[in-house]
Amino acid sequence: MSRLIAAIKSLIRISADEEQLIAGLFKPLQIQSGQYFLEEGQLCRYVGFIEEGLMRYHMNDNGNQKTLYFNKEGEFVSNYQSFLPRVPSNTSIQAIEDATLQVINYADLQRMYTAVNEGEKLGRLAIENVFINSLEQLKSFYRDSPSDRYQHFLRSYPDLAQRIPQYYIASYVGIKPQSLSRIRKRLVTQNK
Repeated sequence: MSRLIAAIKSLIRISADEEQLIAGLFKPLQIQSGQYFLEEGQLCRYVGFIEEGLMRYHMNDNGNQKTLYFNKEGEFVSNYQSFLPRVPSNTSIQAIEDATLQVINYADLQRMYTAVNEGEKLGRLAIENVFINSLEQLKSFYRDSPSDRYQHFLRSYPDLAQRIPQYYIASYVGIKPQSLSRIRKRLVTQNK
C-alpha cells in the first residue's frame, strides 16, 4: 500500500485523513502468472495499482494474440475503454509474472474523486498519461520500422527486456518472433 500512496503523492497532495480514506478504498489482489486481471468480453470492474509483477494487454485478431502494452510495478492497470463507460472489454490483461495489486472498483473510485481534495486532478492526470502513451504507440506503428520500434521498446522498458518472453515483445513490436531474432542479431553486430 505504501507504494500506491507514494505514487499518488507524486501526482497530487493528500492529507493524512485522505491517505487513510484511500487505503480503505483499495483492496489487495493476487494474480498468478498466466491468470487474467481482465478477459476480452468482460466488463472491466477495477483500476489496479501494481505493487509487484508485470502485466500484458492483448487482443484477439483473427485467432492471433496481439500484444498492445505492458504495465509493471508502480503503474496503474485497467482498460479504461471498458471501465469508464461500463461496457465489455475488447482487450485482455494478463499477468506475465505473479502480481500483487491494490484494486479499486468504479463506485469507490468515484467516491475517492469526490472525497479527496485533488482526487479529480489525479484521475485527469492518469487518463492524460494513458492518452499520450496510446497516441505515441499509434504514431510509431505508422512512422517507425520494426527495428526502430524494438529499439524504442528497449529504451522505454530497459528493465523489462529480460522479464518478458520474446514472442510477446515481437507481438508488441508488430512482427513475428523470427524477425525479432534477426533484428536482435543485427543490433548486436552493429554494436560490436
